[in-house]
Amino acid sequence: MKPVPLAPQSASAGTGRRIRELPDELVSQIAAGEVVERPASVVRELVDNALDAGAAQVTVRLAAGGVRSIVVEDDGAGIPVEDLPLALKRHATSKIASLAELESVATMGFRGEALAAIASVSELTVTTRTRDAAHAWRLHARSGELAPAARAVGTTVEVQELFFSTPARRKFLKTDATELAHGVEAVRRHALARPEVGFAVWHEGRLVAQWRPAASAAQRWADVLGADFLAASRELHLERGPLVVHGRVGQPEAARSRADLQYLFVNGRHVRDRLLAHAVRAAYEDQLHGSRQPAYALFLGIAPELVDVNVHPTKIEVRFRDGRAVHQTLRYAVEDTLAGSRALGPAPAAALAAGDAAPALEPGATATAARPALAGGWQPQLALAEAAAVAREPAAPWHQPEPWRTPQGSGGLQAWADLRQAPQGQVQMPAGRENHLRLAGAGEAEAAPWPLGRAVAQIGGVYVLAENAQGLVVVDMHAAHERIVYERLKRAAGAGAALPAQPLLIPVSFAATAAEVATAEAEQDALLALGLDVGVLAAGTLVARSRPAALPDADLAELTRSVLAELSEAGATRVVQRARDDLLATMACHGAVRANRRLTLEEMNALLREMEATERADTCNHGRPTWRQVAMKELDALFLRGR
Repeated sequence: MKPVPLAPQSASAGTGRRIRELPDELVSQIAAGEVVERPASVVRELVDNALDAGAAQVTVRLAAGGVRSIVVEDDGAGIPVEDLPLALKRHATSKIASLAELESVATMGFRGEALAAIASVSELTVTTRTRDAAHAWRLHARSGELAPAARAVGTTVEVQELFFSTPARRKFLKTDATELAHGVEAVRRHALARPEVGFAVWHEGRLVAQWRPAASAAQRWADVLGADFLAASRELHLERGPLVVHGRVGQPEAARSRADLQYLFVNGRHVRDRLLAHAVRAAYEDQLHGSRQPAYALFLGIAPELVDVNVHPTKIEVRFRDGRAVHQTLRYAVEDTLAGSRALGPAPAAALAAGDAAPALEPGATATAARPALAGGWQPQLALAEAAAVAREPAAPWHQPEPWRTPQGSGGLQAWADLRQAPQGQVQMPAGRENHLRLAGAGEAEAAPWPLGRAVAQIGGVYVLAENAQGLVVVDMHAAHERIVYERLKRAAGAGAALPAQPLLIPVSFAATAAEVATAEAEQDALLALGLDVGVLAAGTLVARSRPAALPDADLAELTRSVLAELSEAGATRVVQRARDDLLATMACHGAVRANRRLTLEEMNALLREMEATERADTCNHGRPTWRQVAMKELDALFLRGR
């Protein structure tokens, strides 16, 4: 049987075909393949143009999910009739006129490709009117016919029979319902970024989504993302040097099975950026369970000259001049916002991120001295934390000096990121937590309105029951104490010495790619800090002479390859810190109080107070919740009270 070829042979192979210019129509269709992936791509590009024209209301009308018809109407400035034919030509735009303007572009569109690309794969007409025009004008893209029309000030773009001229592309589209969902999502992203603009989406004559102009960004977030997201998220606002970050980040316990509620915007433009997504994910690193995905809507504002938006034809990707500083700043902003326990009410860390100072402990009191002495000989820090012998000093202000206020681009941003990354030699507690360390006696627990309440019992040797102002609190004592010990170990380790290494009597050699060899040579210090002594044995071969002492049974070749891949993608500082945190998490898990350990009421209350004074205490190191609140209304409903 004759084998079927995997790919058709090139028509020009061996034929001696001469090089020639492609026809303009074919060039436009090739460009359309980059810009127009599906009807939602058309919606995005046309709404971009409407916003650049200063529209206060944008209406999108779709038929058959946008495949049969897409109509985008706006009340913007309109297009002068003399410029209308130019609007449909490739690389013709009013947004930029020089390289300097390209490098500091502030508009949504600027490439001058969208209308020409869309026109090459559809039947497109543009109807527009400016404020000083007596009437509107209508231009048909395929015929070039220009005629008077009736319309108020603004622009209407009609796109009929998308991909009619490229039927192969049309076969790759999904069902009308799926394409409609993508189109609505494209408008939703614009609505999130532009609260002052009204948006409406119609499908087959039926209104499917509408967002009226909002007085504030918070109101628009509530309208677009819903009350459930707002209730399970925290607001973030940070200004550091040339970077402003604001938005909302979901609490770890509200994480989702899919990454379908993750929005990132740079200067009002929705982007899919691996650097930014990695920074947010890193902030959630030891707070998410399994493969759960965080929910967030984050808006970054940065000087246009510090970000390159001319990276991809769809403008969905960006590149930062100082990506490392942006990554670290975003990660720390999200980490600080998530640090406070929800038991303490509105996240105090968010206020600290904005520059507030954390209050110090009472004069002369250290955090160690202020901790309650527990009955039965059990201490919250246990042997592991005690062995670390961390000297506690009075809490220093969270707010750092202001080295970032420099006139030179992102240099100040990097200075702040480096400062924030420095080892913490002092206990730094968010506002409102110092009181939880001041009251040392276990008997005093009843005298204060503690957020996690007063312990009343222990069930099954696993759960602690407590009563607070809202009702019943149920605490997983092992998970809670694991987090307490883990955070204390992290502060103890800081950014200190390298992890213990075990020299190998017989070094392990293995094949490596050119990229792995280059990374191994460039990141020697980082590898040694992780307990890995890796060198180049020959071309395409690496040799490992030591392994981390805490991982005696790991496959050394695979471990080294994994570390090299992480070093190449995330950078040395982040990889070393993550590996150290993983080992500390294992130590904390073994050092935390185990199930079936009977605790006295004094010990239970001390555990609750430690939770209130520990960052990220809502989840354990593996992302499992440490406590749950059962409101009085829920308890009443169980027993049909009030019915």
